[in-house]
Amino acid sequence: MTKKLHEPLLVVEDSNEDFRILQRLMQRMSVQNPIHRCTNGDEVLEFLSQQRNDAYAKSEDRPNSKIGLRPSVILLDLNLPGIDGRDILDRLKQDKSFKGIPIVVFTTSSNPKDIELCYQKGANGYLIKPMDAQELKKTVQAFVDYWLEANTPPVLD
Repeated sequence: MTKKLHEPLLVVEDSNEDFRILQRLMQRMSVQNPIHRCTNGDEVLEFLSQQRNDAYAKSEDRPNSKIGLRPSVILLDLNLPGIDGRDILDRLKQDKSFKGIPIVVFTTSSNPKDIELCYQKGANGYLIKPMDAQELKKTVQAFVDYWLEANTPPVLD
């Protein structure tokens, strides 16, 4: 059972099947965190901008509150329609409002150039989606154990 139940997770995944499998695995692992999904790069930018605007508006009403649905971690697929994951990673890590959010790439690409590029652009982790169901379960469990339970992220403004 995760300890940080209130901290949302943003999953950027265009494949409905991959998202359903990920969601099912997390349910079986008793993940209680709210999961938000975006299916392309434009949605990610819009979602995060809306969260920033909502948090700003709420902080104006209650300056001492830390309200907002800012994700505690982003699980990012690379191969997306429109603005791809590489571009999203680059944009978010260059934006002072979002660069502190950990981004874990979750993709089928095992290309060493993709791995190197993602780390150069500021990725906090890189997970390759295994095709084998048992290996996928182990990979998702490792993500949940570290990013949703063990890791202590910085307090973001």
